[in-house]
Amino acid sequence: MKKIIVFVYILLSILAYGEVAYIASFNTLHLGWNEEKRYDRMAEFLSFFDLVALQEVMDERGLEELVDELNHRGEERWEYHISPYSVGSGEYREYYAFIWKGQRVKFIGENGYYQGRGRTNFERPPYGATFKIGEFDLILVSCHSIFGKSISERRAEALQMEEVYEYYQGQDSREQDILLAGDFNLPAYDEAFSDLLSHKDQLYYGISPKNKTTIGKKGLSSSYDNIFYSYKYTGEYTGNSGIIDFTNGRYREVRKAISDHLPVFIEVDITRDDD
Repeated sequence: MKKIIVFVYILLSILAYGEVAYIASFNTLHLGWNEEKRYDRMAEFLSFFDLVALQEVMDERGLEELVDELNHRGEERWEYHISPYSVGSGEYREYYAFIWKGQRVKFIGENGYYQGRGRTNFERPPYGATFKIGEFDLILVSCHSIFGKSISERRAEALQMEEVYEYYQGQDSREQDILLAGDFNLPAYDEAFSDLLSHKDQLYYGISPKNKTTIGKKGLSSSYDNIFYSYKYTGEYTGNSGIIDFTNGRYREVRKAISDHLPVFIEVDITRDDD
């Protein structure tokens, strides 16, 4: 039975080295746009993860500033990869990015943007890359689904997540650990995820939809962020997962200085690779 754990910072720092690693997803809210962004506070909680998929990266300068802040925090050397071009509609476009601890994580290569021909086009197609942490290798696919003008637009993209999974699953016959991580702008229990969650590879969500992951002006709001994994293939997932709530009740302040989303994460056993 899967259990959800909301870790405190101290506990994460104690467990971060050893036989497990922490893979996270975080919507950074216009990283690189806001001159008032508190990169130091962002680095404080991101430093406890080993590998992070980032959404809403607006330019490489903001990403470099975040990585510099992470590198100033200690002996760990952080590295990053940014998607080769931005995606979106009109003048509003975003990059995807990944950051990781260089001593713990190896970047194998990019798997590129989702190129499948589904029932509708993604406003921001998901983007994947392959990593290895200890003995565990995986394709981490970062997603930032449309919010749009109606829930039907969000559901149209969510209905294609099964095809996204199969697209990356089919890229390398030797690699079957596919994680779909990001801001889906829908809770995982929404009917639009039914195809994904009924897939033959036994896809499941790592974060309970009961946990709210977005930050409103007066409190936590919706459960939009998640990490989907295959119960059939990703046996390295320990069953431990959660969120980091860095708000301390200062919702308006952190929305402006950090983000309007909380990071979500799962724990994996890096002593084995069951592909």
